[in-house]
Amino acid sequence: MKAVVVMFDSLNRHLLSPYGCDWTHTPNFKRLSERTVTFDKSYVCSMPCMPARRDFHTGRPNFLHRSWGPLEPFDDSVPRMLKEHGVSSHLVSDHQHYWEDGGGTYHTQYSTWQFFRGQEGDLWKGQVADPSTENTYGRNSGEDHLSRQDLINRQFMRREEDQPQSKTFEAGIDFIRRNQTEDNWFLQIETFDPHEPFFSQRKFKDLYAEHYRDYDGPLHDWPDYEPVKETREQIEHMRFEYASLLAMCDAKLGDVLDLMDELEMWEDTMLAVWTDHGFLLSEHDCWAKMWMPFYEEVAHTPFFVWDPRCGKKGERRETLVQPSIDLGPTLLDFFGLEPTVDMLGKPLGDAVDNDTAVREAAVFGMHGHQGNVTDGRYVYMRASADRENQPLFEYTLMPTHIRSHFAPEELVGKMALSEPLSFTKGCEVLKIHTGLDSKGVNPRLLKIHDFGTLLYDLEQDPKQEKPLEDPEVEKRMVDLLIRGMEACDAPPEQYVRLGLR
Repeated sequence: MKAVVVMFDSLNRHLLSPYGCDWTHTPNFKRLSERTVTFDKSYVCSMPCMPARRDFHTGRPNFLHRSWGPLEPFDDSVPRMLKEHGVSSHLVSDHQHYWEDGGGTYHTQYSTWQFFRGQEGDLWKGQVADPSTENTYGRNSGEDHLSRQDLINRQFMRREEDQPQSKTFEAGIDFIRRNQTEDNWFLQIETFDPHEPFFSQRKFKDLYAEHYRDYDGPLHDWPDYEPVKETREQIEHMRFEYASLLAMCDAKLGDVLDLMDELEMWEDTMLAVWTDHGFLLSEHDCWAKMWMPFYEEVAHTPFFVWDPRCGKKGERRETLVQPSIDLGPTLLDFFGLEPTVDMLGKPLGDAVDNDTAVREAAVFGMHGHQGNVTDGRYVYMRASADRENQPLFEYTLMPTHIRSHFAPEELVGKMALSEPLSFTKGCEVLKIHTGLDSKGVNPRLLKIHDFGTLLYDLEQDPKQEKPLEDPEVEKRMVDLLIRGMEACDAPPEQYVRLGLR
């Protein structure tokens, strides 16, 4: 048996044709839905990028205990388990966070891996002189170090084949061609796109030629994480920039589908296509993710699975799934292995086959953010009961941020050894008082407090425009949230922070 997992970053469900969008160019996603089972109630778990990947490796939520960081010494890893049981696992990716301080130890779990440089300000090409900002598409015209580096990198991506996404899919296709006659392998093709910046070549913009012909505003493809302040025309332009990059993702997905057809791989090869989260493109008057509530555009994700064991295709599934924690156990089951006792995700073989229910409710969120739960109809977002979003601690042996280690001043006087947690395999871990800056507050996490606690009925209000006030429904959703947190062995202070105990 063989398995191919294609992972995109920030792939918006509501902008794909299989989910009802009629203006973006996504014919291969439509073709994908015809060859697979399409899940209609797929949700995130831990947010954002690396927390979602830790979910995938470990098969359990991690956002209640830790923020962004590497795999821990006690963590399970599905790619490592496959490798140790004779299934070759290969990663091809252009996701630069794997090779930063806050993303280390993931790629080394695979049998082999390849990496392609240049995405989102990746510290790739060295250049002392400032890059030209004339006619650029970057954020703030290079005014911060990431956008400056991005402008430098783009000088080396003049052609479609030079872009990291193209190289990633090319490497994945090369792996399949060289190993098509072999058995027992798992391939993960993972691209950072369509994550911002929405950098694409002219051929993909030409699919929306009417917009680009008529637009005469500033060229901009990298929204800041903040409320919308742009004009209607500028907002529309940003959406078309995303759509152009999405069209490139669609084309590369089509290359994988073409190859599976050519090599007749559908008989013995699983295919799963998923993403870590979506992205707000002015909906709710917001750009991006993380600083606002996790609205449907971010939390409700696309998910497609072909399982040759049942052969179901062109069908929809209503059961509530969370790919980031369910996909790992599904791969283990596909290759005849058992999940570990610490894995809370569920194998999806029966769900793919006949829509067997997987869970009553799904908890999701980001460390220090709202506590979220959905039952597929209602979404409940529980705000911190404390204006300063406390108490909040990290539990880790690998204290890092995205691109750096914790600084000494974040550790001195703020950490102690805690007792082992249920999933740390007997290891004591650091318990670090966090969420604070030098003045004792964290402005980014405090922003979420201003939104308050929210309850939505997706059946009556799918765009989440009118928060619901229904004490009976809220009581039931609070109970589901608490039960979900208990299943994750959430630290006691998380219940205090959210005003649940």
